[in-house]
Amino acid sequence: MGRRILNDALRSIVNAEKRGKATVELQPISTVMSSFLKIMKDRGYIKNFQVYDPHRVGRITVELQGRVNDSKALTYRQDIKAKQIEAYTKRILPTRQWGYVVISTPDGILDHEEAINRNVGGQVLGYFH
Repeated sequence: MGRRILNDALRSIVNAEKRGKATVELQPISTVMSSFLKIMKDRGYIKNFQVYDPHRVGRITVELQGRVNDSKALTYRQDIKAKQIEAYTKRILPTRQWGYVVISTPDGILDHEEAINRNVGGQVLGYFH
């Protein structure tokens, strides 16, 4: 999956939030993007998302909640060890109270809290707050 596709989708979400839209459509899609959105939904940053026709070009419709201030995908490869996650999140996120770093690990795509609990590292995909 190209990280550019994920970054374009996350920027579309942020721009729609700033304009006060209720929904946004994302296209093209990938499985990594739907996993990233699942983490955002589980943490309460978006209401819901629906994947249409995932085997072809496909599209995702995201219901916004108004909580996303910023969201970015890293376009470069950033490997991170389990011990370094805490220091990395302190540097990237504005405060400890909100925001999540999303990491692609051998256990799947996880946010930084879950990765710390499982004691796994991986590649940083992006963050949202």
